[in-house]
Amino acid sequence: MTNTRHIRLQGAFNVRDLGGYRTAPSGETPWRTFLRADALHEITAADMATLLELGLSAVIDLRSAAEIERQPSRFAAHDSVSYSQISLFDGLAPVDAFMAGAGGLSLSARYIDAVERCRPALVKVVHAIADAPDGLVLFNCTAGKDRTGIVAALLLSLAGVERDDIAADYALTATIARPLMDRLKLQAMTRGLDEATSGRLLSSEAEAMHQLLAHIDGRYGSFRTYLEESGLAAVIPAVEKRLLKQAGIAS
Repeated sequence: MTNTRHIRLQGAFNVRDLGGYRTAPSGETPWRTFLRADALHEITAADMATLLELGLSAVIDLRSAAEIERQPSRFAAHDSVSYSQISLFDGLAPVDAFMAGAGGLSLSARYIDAVERCRPALVKVVHAIADAPDGLVLFNCTAGKDRTGIVAALLLSLAGVERDDIAADYALTATIARPLMDRLKLQAMTRGLDEATSGRLLSSEAEAMHQLLAHIDGRYGSFRTYLEESGLAAVIPAVEKRLLKQAGIAS
């Protein structure tokens, strides 16, 4: 099957491969190793077969227990796919946070606050990636934009992908997942948010990711140092092995 970034499914809109990004000094991230995605509760049997054909071995669901109760993942009890549920950054989903009175419309500020206050959950995610069975690892949230975007940025940063490419990957949601974002925008407006606010909270402008990456670099020097200071120094090599196994850097 040809390597393509966007995995087109009938029941999910924002399933994307992290392969093919240039890494320092001269490699690229491997295809069919990591997928980032939106929620998988509506995927069809054919969609599941497509993901299994790509080599899916593990799903890491970053949503809260309440989100999963409303929209259970189709892989939650699958015979051949490892499923982990790690509530990453409870309350991070921008619309939920705004409705709960968290205030502010800055996505970058929300992301920065999340990586600073929610390290234990992110540590669990990194462990789950390192311990996942051989094969393709998919991690998802509801829209595949915020929580998923932070984990994707972490992985791509570890691989040595340039900041502009990481931000561009984040921004792809705006074009690839337009039907999903329009649906979520309508739901937000139904809950009482005005159109402008809903659109801003569901945006994926590259600058929001640039600001998160600038914060990480300015405070820690890199995502690697952030993880090391979180007690993950011994785990990082296992994650890097997955990220670089086809780049001629690790085997």
